Amino acid sequence: MKKIHKVIISSGIGIISLILAYVPLPGVNKTIIIVSGTELTEPLKAIETIFESENPEINLELKFQGSQELIYNYLGEKNDFNPTILIPASGELLAELNQSWEMQNQGDAFYQQPQPIAKTFLVAIGWSERSKSLFTDGHFSWQKIQEGIQVGSWQKIGGKSEWGSFDFIMTDPNRSNSGQLTLSLWIKAENLNLNDPKTAELLATIKQGVYLPPRSTDILLQEFIARGPNDADIATAYESIALYRWQQSGVNQDKPYQIYYINPTIETVATAAIVTRNISQTEAKAAQEFIEFLLTSQQQEIFAKYGFRPVNDNIDLDNIPNSPWQQNIPGVETNPDLTIIDAPTTEEIKEIQRLWQRAGY
Repeated sequence: MKKIHKVIISSGIGIISLILAYVPLPGVNKTIIIVSGTELTEPLKAIETIFESENPEINLELKFQGSQELIYNYLGEKNDFNPTILIPASGELLAELNQSWEMQNQGDAFYQQPQPIAKTFLVAIGWSERSKSLFTDGHFSWQKIQEGIQVGSWQKIGGKSEWGSFDFIMTDPNRSNSGQLTLSLWIKAENLNLNDPKTAELLATIKQGVYLPPRSTDILLQEFIARGPNDADIATAYESIALYRWQQSGVNQDKPYQIYYINPTIETVATAAIVTRNISQTEAKAAQEFIEFLLTSQQQEIFAKYGFRPVNDNIDLDNIPNSPWQQNIPGVETNPDLTIIDAPTTEEIKEIQRLWQRAGY
């Protein structure tokens, strides 16, 4: 009888544990730590407030890092907290994480398939008078940027002598996805492959002209606006953050910057994944509720108000009030005629980073 009694108690405990894993108890709060690329800072903060008001039993903690840095920090366990959800700027970075995870660990890196939540393009921005002087036909040109870096001054490329040096800005490709996309598109524009010696020469030229590249795209935009002409002339960035900070550029400088679409370009899709390391099924369930919340029409419109293109194709950008799409920003189009090419693979990114690290040495 004692054995039967023990079996019953043991079974009961197992059933209760299983129930607790899936059914939250009243009054028990769950904390979900979300680590996102910095480009999502503003929309996620806005959505956090709404989600917590509708789900008081779930507490969100938002952390922001450069997208590549985010991956390295997680794999290297360099954070002083346990992330629940990772949202880098690109799903390819999550594929990189998963590949490294499988080589080092048993089991899955994620609870389920990563979920796209918002998208954007890589674009260029430039102060109006200078960019029009550089792109005389109104279209962005990698060759013109390279020429400006090589000669070093505006006067030598048809600009005014008082404009001084030519200053191009991009993010650090070792820490940021937009920097990786910049180099990938530049290499393709020159019809080069990563094994061509001319690719190493190109990256050496670019690196020579890019001084202390920022670690993230949002930091780049803030520096670009604060520094203004004479210290920052042309930059590559995500369309989303360029749209969101456009009004700020008009306040800080005499005239706001202009946006140029790069063609072909790369579409980058911010993607959310629930990680498995040190995360219980109860936490994963709460995390999934948040990701599903991000995909609702109301939250997708919030992303659009901060310059992102929704993954829900039924949302019309032209009909979202108080969004950047309604501000007549120079150069902006809701449906630009662009050729979208594949983002670089994990192996290509690693080779680009290797070439960048060796450039100039």
